[in-house]
Amino acid sequence: MAPETASSKTEPVRPALAPVRAAEPEHVPASPGPLWQRYGTPALVLLLAAAVLVTITRNWNSWEGGKAEQVTDDAYVRGDLTPLSTKVAGIVRDVKVSDFQTVHHGDLLVQLDDNDYRAQVAQASAAVAAANAAIENNRRQKQLQQAKIDRSLAGVSQAQAEISAAQAGIAAAQADLDRTLPERRRQEALIESNSATRQRVEQAVAEEERSRAQLVGRQASLEQAKATLSSSQSAVDAERRGLDVVNSQELQLIADLHAKEAALTVARVNLGYTTIDAPADGTVGERQVRPGQLVSPGTQIISFVSQVKWVQANFRETQLTNVKVGDLAEIRVDTYPGELIHGKVIEIAPASGSQFALLPPDNATGNFTKVVQRVPVKIALDDAAWAAKLRPGLSVTATVRTRR
Repeated sequence: MAPETASSKTEPVRPALAPVRAAEPEHVPASPGPLWQRYGTPALVLLLAAAVLVTITRNWNSWEGGKAEQVTDDAYVRGDLTPLSTKVAGIVRDVKVSDFQTVHHGDLLVQLDDNDYRAQVAQASAAVAAANAAIENNRRQKQLQQAKIDRSLAGVSQAQAEISAAQAGIAAAQADLDRTLPERRRQEALIESNSATRQRVEQAVAEEERSRAQLVGRQASLEQAKATLSSSQSAVDAERRGLDVVNSQELQLIADLHAKEAALTVARVNLGYTTIDAPADGTVGERQVRPGQLVSPGTQIISFVSQVKWVQANFRETQLTNVKVGDLAEIRVDTYPGELIHGKVIEIAPASGSQFALLPPDNATGNFTKVVQRVPVKIALDDAAWAAKLRPGLSVTATVRTRR
């Protein structure tokens, strides 16, 4: 076979040329507009932003405080939660309630063993009875002492009467002596002249001596009566001093009686502390003691939650511009969605919540960052059934309708 010719050989493939684009027209920049269009619009935007910023920073608080409704979700149900504790030491005899039980005012919760305290009451009662008996004995001693004084006074009166009688007898005896003495002298003178008989002289002498003896006797009686009077007066003074002693003893006995009565009161009070009763209507918490347990004063036995509930809403200070006591409130409890509870503002805290903290803030030194404070507002519930149903600590959204 004949070899191929050069013309029949395969030629190398050449790359195809790209199509030539048509020349685009050159971009002509737009002619600049007026200066107020280029710089006025940005300046206007900046002015509006500045106005909004100034308005927000300067008037926001007044806008917020001037709202007719003030709302906060920093609110919770509150109630009096009282930890009931023992006042005296003792052994728990019985626990009358179970955990979380509803109780009424005066219901017995826990009973301690009261035998020791009953014995103390009996002992104090006996001491009071003894003190009363001592006072009665003192009263009778006063009566006896008064009788002795009366008897001594009667002796004084009798002695005074005897003195008066003796003085009268002395006067009579002196008169009789004044009569018989001259008669004796006259008869003795007559006997010397033999004008009188011996018998008559002897009779005059006897009468004069009798009168003198009577006078001496009356004088002795007077001295005796005076001595009796002095003795009776001394007896009266002694008996009166004895009465003063008895009276002072009475004061001491009365003071002792009061002390014994106070001890009896203390014993009875301690006996009353052996029973722990419900202070009001409410619910008890978990029991913390059991029968047979020895408790000391101050041992917490159970917690008591009062049936009275309220809402504590912590509003921002900027929200309280127009909030006043008596404003109506609406409560929404997270536990009961869709339920609306009505209430009323009854108290506004006298200080912000931070002031009641254990360590109140002190911004007098160092750097300072202003933080909006919260002020507690107490809201009472109108419906007592809701108050009994709610539990302290539940989260609440509170709305207060302010009155300008």
